[in-house]
Amino acid sequence: MRLTVHRKAHFNAAHRLYRKDWSDEKNFEVFGKCSNPHYHGHNYELEVAVTGEIDPETGFVMDLKRLKTLIYEEVEVPFDHKNLNEELPEFKDLNPTAENIAVVIWNKIRKKLRKNLALKVKLYETPRNFVTYKGN
Repeated sequence: MRLTVHRKAHFNAAHRLYRKDWSDEKNFEVFGKCSNPHYHGHNYELEVAVTGEIDPETGFVMDLKRLKTLIYEEVEVPFDHKNLNEELPEFKDLNPTAENIAVVIWNKIRKKLRKNLALKVKLYETPRNFVTYKGN
Protein backbone atom coordinates (compact mmCIF):
# COMPACT_ATOMS: atom_id res chain seq x y z
CA MET A 1 0.00 0.00 0.00
CA ARG A 2 1.43 3.37 -1.08
CA LEU A 3 0.73 6.51 0.90
CA THR A 4 1.98 10.08 0.89
CA VAL A 5 3.24 11.97 3.93
CA HIS A 6 3.46 15.75 3.88
CA ARG A 7 5.51 18.35 5.72
CA LYS A 8 5.07 22.13 5.53
CA ALA A 9 7.82 24.69 6.04
CA HIS A 10 8.46 28.33 5.23
CA PHE A 11 11.28 30.71 4.58
CA ASN A 12 11.63 34.40 3.77
CA ALA A 13 13.97 35.41 0.97
CA ALA A 14 14.74 38.21 -1.46
CA HIS A 15 15.46 37.85 -5.15
CA ARG A 16 15.55 39.65 -8.44
CA LEU A 17 14.25 38.16 -11.67
CA TYR A 18 16.48 39.22 -14.51
CA ARG A 19 18.90 38.11 -17.18
CA LYS A 20 22.37 39.60 -17.01
CA ASP A 21 22.61 39.69 -20.79
CA TRP A 22 19.44 41.84 -21.14
CA SER A 23 19.04 45.58 -20.66
CA ASP A 24 17.12 46.90 -17.64
CA GLU A 25 14.34 47.87 -20.05
CA LYS A 26 13.98 44.37 -21.47
CA ASN A 27 14.16 42.81 -17.99
CA PHE A 28 11.37 45.14 -16.85
CA GLU A 29 9.34 44.32 -19.98
CA VAL A 30 9.58 40.56 -19.25
CA PHE A 31 9.74 40.39 -15.43
CA GLY A 32 8.01 43.65 -14.47
CA LYS A 33 8.53 44.93 -10.94
CA CYS A 34 10.17 41.60 -10.05
CA SER A 35 13.24 42.84 -11.97
CA ASN A 36 13.83 45.64 -9.44
CA PRO A 37 17.64 46.09 -9.24
CA HIS A 38 17.26 46.54 -5.48
CA TYR A 39 15.51 43.14 -5.13
CA HIS A 40 12.20 42.28 -3.48
CA GLY A 41 11.11 39.61 -1.02
CA HIS A 42 8.59 36.85 -0.46
CA ASN A 43 7.33 34.81 2.44
CA TYR A 44 7.65 31.41 0.76
CA GLU A 45 5.54 28.48 1.90
CA LEU A 46 6.82 25.02 1.06
CA GLU A 47 5.00 21.68 1.04
CA VAL A 48 7.08 18.53 0.69
CA ALA A 49 5.30 15.25 -0.12
CA VAL A 50 6.99 11.86 0.09
CA THR A 51 5.22 8.81 -1.33
CA GLY A 52 6.11 5.18 -0.72
CA GLU A 53 5.18 1.87 0.83
CA ILE A 54 4.44 1.65 4.55
CA ASP A 55 7.36 0.01 6.33
CA PRO A 56 5.91 -3.05 8.14
CA GLU A 57 8.36 -2.61 11.04
CA THR A 58 7.76 1.08 11.78
CA GLY A 59 4.40 1.77 10.16
CA PHE A 60 5.99 4.82 8.49
CA VAL A 61 6.41 5.78 4.85
CA MET A 62 9.12 8.05 6.23
CA ASP A 63 9.83 9.27 9.72
CA LEU A 64 8.39 12.81 9.73
CA LYS A 65 10.98 13.92 12.27
CA ARG A 66 13.67 12.95 9.74
CA LEU A 67 11.81 14.81 6.97
CA LYS A 68 11.52 17.88 9.23
CA THR A 69 15.28 17.81 9.86
CA LEU A 70 16.03 17.30 6.16
CA ILE A 71 13.90 20.29 5.13
CA TYR A 72 15.43 22.41 7.87
CA GLU A 73 19.01 21.57 6.86
CA GLU A 74 18.57 21.60 3.06
CA VAL A 75 16.08 24.47 2.68
CA GLU A 76 15.39 26.58 5.73
CA VAL A 77 18.97 27.11 6.88
CA PRO A 78 20.43 27.97 3.46
CA PHE A 79 17.41 29.91 2.08
CA ASP A 80 15.83 31.75 5.02
CA HIS A 81 16.49 35.51 5.19
CA LYS A 82 18.88 35.31 2.24
CA ASN A 83 19.24 37.14 -1.04
CA LEU A 84 18.91 34.19 -3.40
CA ASN A 85 20.76 35.88 -6.27
CA GLU A 86 23.70 36.95 -4.14
CA GLU A 87 24.04 34.33 -1.39
CA LEU A 88 23.07 30.95 -2.87
CA PRO A 89 25.53 29.40 -5.30
CA GLU A 90 22.70 27.51 -7.03
CA PHE A 91 21.43 30.85 -8.38
CA LYS A 92 24.73 32.34 -9.47
CA ASP A 93 23.77 31.67 -13.10
CA LEU A 94 20.15 30.56 -12.65
CA ASN A 95 17.26 33.02 -12.50
CA PRO A 96 15.55 32.42 -9.10
CA THR A 97 12.00 32.13 -10.41
CA ALA A 98 9.55 30.11 -8.32
CA GLU A 99 9.95 27.34 -10.90
CA ASN A 100 13.74 27.24 -10.57
CA ILE A 101 13.63 27.51 -6.78
CA ALA A 102 11.27 24.51 -6.63
CA VAL A 103 13.58 22.43 -8.85
CA VAL A 104 16.62 23.35 -6.74
CA ILE A 105 14.79 22.37 -3.55
CA TRP A 106 13.57 19.11 -5.10
CA ASN A 107 17.12 18.20 -6.17
CA LYS A 108 18.54 18.97 -2.72
CA ILE A 109 15.94 16.83 -0.93
CA ARG A 110 15.89 14.05 -3.54
CA LYS A 111 19.60 13.35 -2.94
CA LYS A 112 18.84 12.58 0.71
CA LEU A 113 15.89 10.21 0.21
CA ARG A 114 15.81 6.47 -0.35
CA LYS A 115 15.46 5.67 -4.06
CA ASN A 116 12.12 3.89 -3.58
CA LEU A 117 10.43 7.07 -2.33
CA ALA A 118 8.75 9.53 -4.70
CA LEU A 119 9.08 13.24 -3.99
CA LYS A 120 6.93 16.26 -4.83
CA VAL A 121 7.49 19.85 -3.74
CA LYS A 122 4.94 22.65 -3.89
CA LEU A 123 6.29 26.16 -3.44
CA TYR A 124 4.02 29.14 -2.78
CA GLU A 125 5.59 32.46 -3.69
CA THR A 126 2.36 34.21 -2.69
CA PRO A 127 -0.90 32.72 -1.40
CA ARG A 128 -2.20 32.70 -5.00
CA ASN A 129 0.98 31.94 -6.99
CA PHE A 130 2.62 28.56 -6.59
CA VAL A 131 4.45 25.85 -8.51
CA THR A 132 4.64 22.08 -8.13
CA TYR A 133 7.56 19.88 -9.14
CA LYS A 134 7.85 16.11 -8.89
CA GLY A 135 10.90 15.41 -11.04
CA ASN A 136 11.22 14.74 -14.73
